[in-house]
Amino acid sequence: MSFLSRIMVVKSKAHFSAGGNNHPGDLGTPFEGTRKRSSNQAKSRVAIVITSFTAVYCIIGGRLVQYGLAQPETVSSIGRADNLMASRPDILDRNGEILATDIRTVSLYAEPHKIVDADEAVEQLSTVLPSLNVADIYNKLKSPSRFQWLRRQLTPKQQSEILALGIPGIGFRPEKRRFYPGGATASHIVGHVNVDNRGIAGMERWIDNQGLADLAAIGMTSDAKLEPVKLSIDLRVQNILRDVVVDAMTKFRSLAAGGVVMDAKTGEILAMVSYPDYDPNKPADGAKEGWMNRMSNGTFEMGSTFKSFTTAMALDSGKVKLTDSFDATNPIRIGGFTIKDFHGKRRVLTVPEIFQYSSNIGTAKMADIVGIEGHKEFLTRIGLLSKMQTELPEVKMPSQPREWKKINSITISFGHGVSTTPLQTAVAGAALLNGGNLIEPTFLPRTEEQAAAASTKVIKTSTSDDMRFLFRWNGVNGSGKNARVPGFNVGGKTGTADKVVNGRYSNDANFNAFLAGFPIDAPRYVVLTFIDEPKTDKGNGAALAGNTAAPMVHDIISRSAPLLGVEPKFGEDGSALLVSY
Repeated sequence: MSFLSRIMVVKSKAHFSAGGNNHPGDLGTPFEGTRKRSSNQAKSRVAIVITSFTAVYCIIGGRLVQYGLAQPETVSSIGRADNLMASRPDILDRNGEILATDIRTVSLYAEPHKIVDADEAVEQLSTVLPSLNVADIYNKLKSPSRFQWLRRQLTPKQQSEILALGIPGIGFRPEKRRFYPGGATASHIVGHVNVDNRGIAGMERWIDNQGLADLAAIGMTSDAKLEPVKLSIDLRVQNILRDVVVDAMTKFRSLAAGGVVMDAKTGEILAMVSYPDYDPNKPADGAKEGWMNRMSNGTFEMGSTFKSFTTAMALDSGKVKLTDSFDATNPIRIGGFTIKDFHGKRRVLTVPEIFQYSSNIGTAKMADIVGIEGHKEFLTRIGLLSKMQTELPEVKMPSQPREWKKINSITISFGHGVSTTPLQTAVAGAALLNGGNLIEPTFLPRTEEQAAAASTKVIKTSTSDDMRFLFRWNGVNGSGKNARVPGFNVGGKTGTADKVVNGRYSNDANFNAFLAGFPIDAPRYVVLTFIDEPKTDKGNGAALAGNTAAPMVHDIISRSAPLLGVEPKFGEDGSALLVSY
């Protein structure tokens, strides 16, 4: 057989072994192998899918565990939008004039993880906000947090200019800003809010204490307009009072000055000023001195104004009558101290003369008749030894000796040894003049009926009648002459207290005050002024209360009395008319 023939035989055998010509013995072999191969592939694909899903869920579960075990990331806090936009009620004066209101504004924030170039962003922002702390802003933009405040409460112009810069990762958050149209006019009464629109002083804080702050904390406030809060303040009188106080402080180069005008029948505060003060629109500017409300949150020895209370105590006790006399010829020596009169008459003085000449000796002897316990009880009854209750949060507790001895009672009788707030002194003074009713002061409107229900009778009506006579007497003949206003019948009592310097009373540093009522025949209003350490180049008592604090009362009453509806009266019976030709 040739070589070619052998090749053809081999190929023929190979063909039949592969199933050629439909050999019946090998018919199923090739089809069985294909099915197995397809089945194996399908199983492999399912296994891959299962493995992939298992891996994904393991990764997710692992990350959740990781986040659960990780320490909390420190980021700048940001509340819900409705919290940030929560409204505060407008604050109005008694005539509806706006003292505080909300205005819409925006605040600038950054999302550091979206900032492309922190250096460039800081540089661009500084062109619009030159007062930015560059280092602080840079650290915020490079921080790992996802939110950072950059500047709160921008102006519309600032917002527009920053938008024009087109910085990625910078945004604006709508907020509310508190605005005080009157500026510093009533700052210590109205108070102010912080950057998050939460009240932190004055009536703003009182509003939050009524429940607004609690509602805001749990997210139950909204952007809806709230019912305004109306105060007892008369913005016109408030502005007059502040003008007078600022002028007096400038004129006498004093450390501080203040005053209050209150309704003697209702206890309503119509105006109150403590100066230095501050602008609540920019509260940080007044942080050093301006935040201190000396009228209600500062205590001082009120000097001879306290003789009003000592005299009322003696008369109310029944042990002293208006017609009685006391020997003021010689000083009183007790416990190593000498009690003498500043301008002593060195003779026997009647009770009106003791009040007129402000005799320390005569006043001390009246206090001695009542006794130590009676003295302490009376001052407590009239509200001068306990903390005053009112809406204003800034109220200080008076100070008194731990143990009352005779020397304490004597010095307290003429205004040394007990420190009270000026507002507290005015409230107690109103009780002396309004018929004997102690009425807690209020910065909210109050009717006479409501005041009567909340008042406490502290002295007899006859005692109040006597005190009105003494105030009128002193206003005409005594140290209150410089407070007189023609037609308005002003009466009052001065107080010039030596201040304690380095543990000793100083003759060169005085706290001067004047307590007044008008019209004194039927007092409707009480006015108290003070001036701390007045200085003058004139001699002969030019820096005493009669020449500093009393003229302040004159200016306040002469300008505000017509606004308060008090009609002037002239002549003996008040029926004469003042005619100018």
